Amino acid sequence: MLDEIFRTTVLASAIRLATPYIFASMGETFSQRSGVLNLGVEGIMLLGAFASYYTVLETGSLVLGLLAAIGTGLLMGLVTAFVSVTLKAEQGISGIGIYLFGLGLSEMLFKRLVGTPTHVKGFPKVDIPVLTDLPVLGEVLFNHNIMIYLAFLTVPLSACILNRTTLGLQIRAVGQTPEAADAMGISVARVRYFTVTLGGVMSSLAGASLSIALVNFFQGNLTAGQGFIAVALVYFGAWRPYWVMAGAMLFSTVNALQLQIKTIESALSFDIPDEFAVMAPYVVTILTLIIASQRVEQPTALTKPFERGE
Repeated sequence: MLDEIFRTTVLASAIRLATPYIFASMGETFSQRSGVLNLGVEGIMLLGAFASYYTVLETGSLVLGLLAAIGTGLLMGLVTAFVSVTLKAEQGISGIGIYLFGLGLSEMLFKRLVGTPTHVKGFPKVDIPVLTDLPVLGEVLFNHNIMIYLAFLTVPLSACILNRTTLGLQIRAVGQTPEAADAMGISVARVRYFTVTLGGVMSSLAGASLSIALVNFFQGNLTAGQGFIAVALVYFGAWRPYWVMAGAMLFSTVNALQLQIKTIESALSFDIPDEFAVMAPYVVTILTLIIASQRVEQPTALTKPFERGE
């Protein structure tokens, strides 16, 4: 029984729960590889979640909801880039400011425009012929909505862009030695604006994946720290998309186990303290970051503003 729970319910839930982490951490990977740390991911996720949710609530259109999330992420990404790249503000402090702004504004708008959590019709599951009907694999891998598939598609796409394209080479050069990149004619500011704005869009889509694809409603502080976990996952994955995805799956699997804790207790005939179940995902995150810190060399210019001639 326990084996069946893990193979179907837990693994399928882990894939769904990994979606917002993957969207946000892929965007943050681009940003950090260019030298900009964005701690405002959580706030942008909240604004994207509300924008998409409210648009769907008012119009009933999931496409418009996604466009609202993309527009919100684009705007917040540009604001973040302006503060971090143009104004050269301290990235940690400015990122916390973006987070608090997103937290406060999303909660205020929700209370003023909606008031109480109201469910919307989210993305339906996509039935893939033949694959969906496969035993075990069909339930685990091919029984999800389009946002989940898109999230996992961003992983190989991100890896390809960063490792196999001229743009990716420029991003990595700007994050490692911006002075040399500048001397070669690469605009450090332009590359960083692009990556930070892309990170904003991806973070906003991460929020939308929560509010109109997973839980299908919005409430204050819906993300509950997921944006900060996404930032941590970039460190865990050593700025490599596939390893970042592995970290997201590890964390989401622990979360899925937490959600099935009562069923697991029944199967094991053993009581697991609720407090342990709640703190387990965060303990796993801390331990993996400690392990990762022993083998990771971050981009040399990460968090360092670039001044021409320095």
